[in-house]
Amino acid sequence: MNQPLAERLRPKTIDDYVGQTHLVGPGAIIRRMIESGNIASFILWGPPGVGKTTLAKIIANTTKASFHTLSAVNSGVKDVRNVLDQCRAEAGSMFSSQRPILFIDEIHRFNKSQQDSLLAAVEDGTVTLIGATTENPSFEVIRPLLSRAQVYTLKPLGDVELNELFQRAISSDPVLRDHGVDIRSTSALFRFAGGDARKLLNILDILEQATEPGKPIVISDDVVTSSLQRNPAAYDKNGEMHYDIISAFIKSMRGSDPDAAIYWMARMIEGGEEPEFIARRMVIFAAEDVGLANPNALLLANATFDAIHKIGWPEGRIPLAECCIYLATSPKSNSAYMAIDAAIDRVRNTGNQPVPLHLRNAPTKLMSDMGYGHNYLYPHNFPGNFVNQQYFPDNFGHPTFWTPGNNPAEKRAEQLQSQRWHPENE
Repeated sequence: MNQPLAERLRPKTIDDYVGQTHLVGPGAIIRRMIESGNIASFILWGPPGVGKTTLAKIIANTTKASFHTLSAVNSGVKDVRNVLDQCRAEAGSMFSSQRPILFIDEIHRFNKSQQDSLLAAVEDGTVTLIGATTENPSFEVIRPLLSRAQVYTLKPLGDVELNELFQRAISSDPVLRDHGVDIRSTSALFRFAGGDARKLLNILDILEQATEPGKPIVISDDVVTSSLQRNPAAYDKNGEMHYDIISAFIKSMRGSDPDAAIYWMARMIEGGEEPEFIARRMVIFAAEDVGLANPNALLLANATFDAIHKIGWPEGRIPLAECCIYLATSPKSNSAYMAIDAAIDRVRNTGNQPVPLHLRNAPTKLMSDMGYGHNYLYPHNFPGNFVNQQYFPDNFGHPTFWTPGNNPAEKRAEQLQSQRWHPENE
């Protein structure tokens, strides 16, 4: 069979679907939609190979609504207009009882104007939108569209789910059954799959193609590892290499090695990685790992992200490289990252403490009569624009969440705070 194993085994019904039980399990939201036939607009966000397109095709197979697909990779404005015109005609037909469904793969690749055109169609009921994306929708999808389409997060498949898929493949696929399968160990198979169903089945394809006719396919850690080393091109930016290289990139910048960092960046660029993904990770790194040791790093990382959108590719590699080297050579501090996590942990352990009355605004007379805003000390009325007063909830004390890093910028901030704050005088 010329068709890849992943296509041969693609589920046709929700009961054959593996994984994402929080969305498709008994009583879960998407299963309820499919069973009722009432599909609301939503966006599926998750890594490659976890069932986004498969879920859309299952909806296509089971719903009575007409189903249209577009890929944002190769669809232009004209394609969008044409399919929306077709959907409008269908929605206005007396023979149509449900809104047409429009599935858009890689929806994050649509620009703002394309997304705006979708917004109007979703808003006026022309279509029910199902989008799929590997990128965080809050970065890539316009806010008005997000407000009209619920985002559902899909998770990488665990070993139990990968094993279920593996057992189904060797028992139901005629090609694998003809060979027979000699299972000795599966840990490398599942490790290289990395939670990706498509990747798991592609590995089985590779092993099958490397096995002589009439002989069983051997599944062992050694065989899987050696087969993949002989087939490096079998894995693209969406596979395990994607996660390994971005990890090496981040750790090289964290370790202040600009040469290693720029090397791993070059590997990502040559591998076809999305430049926005690289830029986004540097924005996160600037806040998490450079932080208050050099606050300008976050400004440069944000400017780099903007520059990618303004100048495009391949010139965008230049600001990416500048930012990479700047971050790698910057002093490092994770004090802000540690502070917010410590504060969140305290909030979870202490619940919703009431705001002290003196810190509350009093926009009405009733609130003022109740003591809102009374005895608040306005810092600008005091020398140095500072006065000791209570800012935490009552009976909360004055816990320390921020521990300054050992760098000049934070040492100066720490010195200033120590001169100002005397909690015992609050």
